Amino acid sequence: MVNKVTWQQVGNVSEPGRYMFRFGWLTIVAEDLAVWEQFPDAVFALVKTAAATATDEAEEFHLGAFELGESSLGRESRGATANPAERLRR
Repeated sequence: MVNKVTWQQVGNVSEPGRYMFRFGWLTIVAEDLAVWEQFPDAVFALVKTAAATATDEAEEFHLGAFELGESSLGRESRGATANPAERLRR
């Protein structure tokens, strides 16, 4: 089972939406994309959102907390704000 995903693993999607992957349906919102645009190496946790029904066996997920990759951390240390969420609010 996949527990975390990178932007590359989801095909570098560029629009918010609901996408089908091997592990099930994944809903990606604009805020998720904003993180990936600023930190392309960020790794998001998958959060299960709905139980599969008898007729639809695919699970539903959205992106949860994220971790920054090594190259993203180097970029962040040169930035003015240590908290990535703060930088996205500007």
